Amino acid sequence: MHKKQAATISILAPVLDFLCQHAPFDQMAPEHIEFLAKRLKLGFYARGTAITEPGHGPVKRFYIIKQGRIRGETEQGGLPEDSAWELVAGECFPIGALLARRPARTVHRAVDDTFCFELDRDDFDKLLVKSTVFHDFCTRRMASLLDQALRGVQAKSATEVLEDTSFSAPLSSLIKRRPITCRPDSSIRSALERMNTERVDSIVITDERMTPLGIFTLHDLLSRVALPEIGLDTPIRQVMSARPLHLPPSAFAYEAALSMASQGFGHVCVVEEGRLTGVVTERDLFSLQRVGLANLSRAITRAGDTHSLATLGRDVQDLINQMLAQGVAVAQITQIVAMLNDHITRRAIELCVAETGKPSVPFTWLAFGSEGRHEQTLRADQDNGILFVTPLGKTAEDVRRELLPLARRINQSLADCGCPLCYVNIMASNPEYCLSLDEWKQRFRSWIEQGSPERLLKAAIFFDFRPLYGDVTPAEELRQWVIEQGTSNQRFLRQMAINALRNRPPLGLVRDFVVSSSGPHPNMLNLKIHGTAPFVDGARIIALGNRIHETNTLSRFRTAAEMNILQNDEAAAWSDAYSYIQLLRMRANQAQGPEGKPLENLIDPGQLNELDRRILKEAFRQARKLQTRIAIDYQL
Repeated sequence: MHKKQAATISILAPVLDFLCQHAPFDQMAPEHIEFLAKRLKLGFYARGTAITEPGHGPVKRFYIIKQGRIRGETEQGGLPEDSAWELVAGECFPIGALLARRPARTVHRAVDDTFCFELDRDDFDKLLVKSTVFHDFCTRRMASLLDQALRGVQAKSATEVLEDTSFSAPLSSLIKRRPITCRPDSSIRSALERMNTERVDSIVITDERMTPLGIFTLHDLLSRVALPEIGLDTPIRQVMSARPLHLPPSAFAYEAALSMASQGFGHVCVVEEGRLTGVVTERDLFSLQRVGLANLSRAITRAGDTHSLATLGRDVQDLINQMLAQGVAVAQITQIVAMLNDHITRRAIELCVAETGKPSVPFTWLAFGSEGRHEQTLRADQDNGILFVTPLGKTAEDVRRELLPLARRINQSLADCGCPLCYVNIMASNPEYCLSLDEWKQRFRSWIEQGSPERLLKAAIFFDFRPLYGDVTPAEELRQWVIEQGTSNQRFLRQMAINALRNRPPLGLVRDFVVSSSGPHPNMLNLKIHGTAPFVDGARIIALGNRIHETNTLSRFRTAAEMNILQNDEAAAWSDAYSYIQLLRMRANQAQGPEGKPLENLIDPGQLNELDRRILKEAFRQARKLQTRIAIDYQL
């Protein structure tokens, strides 16, 4: 029997080697990979052969490309010219159709002579039940790939923050309490009761000698108990994570940080001579850091001058590195960056007002564009304006004449703090954007009632405005007025929808991505124009067309799903895709900053690893799906 198993493994070795090079199979347990490999069949498809078609009936097989290329083709509702994409070795299809027991909506056609591993639908279903990793990938593909990529970023960022000498502390000094444990035969119910009583988010499963056998966390409760509907009387050993990450008490904090980040764990067991002595969490490790969000926020709001503000602004980069190392979600990081920039802006305004004297007419400072959406990365020019209510006895021009010198001083102060002046002069110091409430309404009315697609293209960022300083009441009145005017004007919405389709994701058929071979930036992708812009523009038109007041892109998707305007799965996929491209932008900025390079939104796709290229392709495909939805909604 032993020889037979060895022979089977030997035969499967090439298949196993191939699978372990590609996501999600590289993250699956050995027994689940072996289950898959044993049941795969190899199919050959000559060039031009359609492997799936809508007319073939419900899909019966799961395909993994071993060699060759597959072209995916869909009807794109008015956008047929670039409605195809390419899949290469390691990628799989058609997952959605298999899960839904329906025919494929995509024609998958062999571009070259192609070999595919094939798995029957019944075995596909069995693997879904057996492997949590495979189930997670199939049901939330974009999010699953993003999680894997983020772990790699965590590992890199954890390495970068190790210069903090506090990471040289031994783990023994970080143990806060005795470990909370249970035996392998304890029920899930009793383990949860113990966790609740002790107010912890994990419990270690040990034998009688206190040797750690596994660990169970609140995250496991969702993925391994609640979703699979496992009974609470089931022994904890059946749902625990076996062989938990462990280090000796003498190990340094940075060793635990690197291990956690690279392996995707949030806890490390501290084990001495085989005996559990404590548990150190990710939260324990990163509480060691010098730069903290609360401290940085307080320091900004108390800064005494612009020079101090500029110094504190540089700490934002360190904080971002730390948050990436902790695995903080990209959407949260961009909102934190926007919040800190809000603090810097408010403090800069306060300092300038203190120096020049308070103006006779109150004003509201407005943020537009990425700051208006709470979506700033490290590279963000100023996009701002002033809103005021003209008092009796004065004209708007009188108020503007008083406010413009202060606005110029504030804009320059922000530039000194590291927020570059807007190169197209969309700033409060420009008389065009220092307007009364009535003037702003007239400006928006002209865009809504008379704007051409070209004019609205330049005006789009103004529809993402939010107040940063001063009385918010006029801004709220303006927001309500814009929503009412815009939602009732179908011509305006259609013009905005046309603009939302301008920036097509650069997916290629011969290569993964379409890049220019000439020009000032050959072989580069612009992650803002072709990456985040389709999602920002798509979310904006969905919000304007459905009376959604949020300005943040992810909040717009989430609210649209809550209002049943979007399906939950498509809103989640678009949110994950947008977040991943934002992550790439941050990573690019992280590399550019220390090298003294200007912060740009350009990347060379040829420098991405296989996982990043795969996720970026999927993100671009999600952008196309969003644009298809808009094209259908507005009959474009």
